Amino acid sequence: MPVLDAATTAQLKAYLGNLRRPIELVATLDDSAKSAELRSLVEEIAAQSDRVAARFDGADERVPSFAIRADEGRAEAVFAGLPMGHEFTSLILALLHVGGHPPKEDAELLDQVRELDGPLHFETFFSLTCQNCPDVVQALNIMAALNPNVTHVAIDGALFKEEVERRQIMAVPTVFLNGQPFGSGRMDLAQIVAKLDTNASARAAEKIAAKEPFDVLVVGGGPAGAAAAIYAARKGIRTGVVAERFGGQVLDTMGIENFISVQHTEGPKLAAQLESHVKEYEVDVMNLQKATALVPGTEGGLHEVKLENGASLKAKTLILSTGARWRQMGVPGEDEYRNKGVAYCPHCDGPLFKGKRTAVIGGGNSGVEAAIDLAGIVAHVTLIEFDSQLRADAVLQSKLRSLPNVTIVTSALTTEVLGDGAKVTGLVYQDRTSEEMHTVELEGIFVQIGLVPNTEWIKGAIDLSARGEIEVDARGATSVPGIFAAGDATTVPYKQIIIAMGEGSKAALSAFDYMIRQG
Repeated sequence: MPVLDAATTAQLKAYLGNLRRPIELVATLDDSAKSAELRSLVEEIAAQSDRVAARFDGADERVPSFAIRADEGRAEAVFAGLPMGHEFTSLILALLHVGGHPPKEDAELLDQVRELDGPLHFETFFSLTCQNCPDVVQALNIMAALNPNVTHVAIDGALFKEEVERRQIMAVPTVFLNGQPFGSGRMDLAQIVAKLDTNASARAAEKIAAKEPFDVLVVGGGPAGAAAAIYAARKGIRTGVVAERFGGQVLDTMGIENFISVQHTEGPKLAAQLESHVKEYEVDVMNLQKATALVPGTEGGLHEVKLENGASLKAKTLILSTGARWRQMGVPGEDEYRNKGVAYCPHCDGPLFKGKRTAVIGGGNSGVEAAIDLAGIVAHVTLIEFDSQLRADAVLQSKLRSLPNVTIVTSALTTEVLGDGAKVTGLVYQDRTSEEMHTVELEGIFVQIGLVPNTEWIKGAIDLSARGEIEVDARGATSVPGIFAAGDATTVPYKQIIIAMGEGSKAALSAFDYMIRQG
């Protein structure tokens, strides 16, 4: 039975027309059903181009798996398992890049990749439902395609469960370099290269320090920051964006179904579109740069943003759009067992807990949605809510209560995460009514208790609310003339992508209006 439908096969055939050199698919199989499925996939790919050959005599340690090879094996990407779901795009790109089609990355960055010394052997554990994994898999495949010193194998954690448990992997993506932990969570090519190239930070700081002051400097690269940059650049003024992670929290968002005029999209896809749109204009984008301090200008002087690498940037006006991050429980054991059973992305890490006991902390929409999703995978879900009742929409609550393997606990305060030193074994909560303490034995905890603004670095420089949000007026202006703010880091209610974009656009128009009135 074909693995790919007719439409996908036609698309694949069109993509393979971009191959610039022959490639070879070398599969390692046994007599299992998954191997049979992988054989069909390999055969279907090879049938779409005379530049693709297939072999089934591989000797990889993981079965089933297959390698994509070219240039006598000097360019190679390996998949252990079937790269379908979110990873199908990774498969297409691996075929193209190993086949000589140039990656759509900055030329200077690709030169850095080619110059890396080795050997560098990467292993990435992913799940097919993880929206954070493809960026990592694709970045490392690019490196393996361009540099003979780099090899990479992408491993479906759900298929190789014994290895996942032996190596104590409890979150995806998880990357090993030469057998040692290298990183977990979303990383793009620039971030990976920066970790490997120890001089990259110093070179970036030198380049940034030499930049002339901006008319508008946007701090943050999420929806608000991207919208602000576009609106500012369209005014023909010198615009810069400095961001720790372009795309922001959108990168960690699964399905997006309330972005008006777009019925459905996914966070990583929207983030890529935002970045592409910004780069259509003359915007100086400085990614992977963390702001650490704000020095407001005096009497119409330049504002200064200091960065972690020691450099600083100056601008006539600023737009602060640093967004927010997942709120942590702040209890003993949470930090110790992060990625060892404590997780924040049920879509990413849920498959790793198949057949196990889990808890979801939080009874809002995100918490209840997480519990519903997990209930279809894990053995049991305990949902723990601080309030006396769930706060999620009624339709979600009704669905949750219909599930047989879910327990709902309200008026409960989580007080501790328990573990054996290597992984989570349970949690402790206090009944807020009786004050009794209870222990729940489990293997995974998914924290879904809201957001905290990324504003610690500007405390004392501008006015913040009691919750740490930047106080803004109807025009997006802060307490300091010439400094504006937008998005989830501000006091504007309703933390939504579409609202952040509108606020970012408004802040840019306000900044431009401020500038022209200064003369």
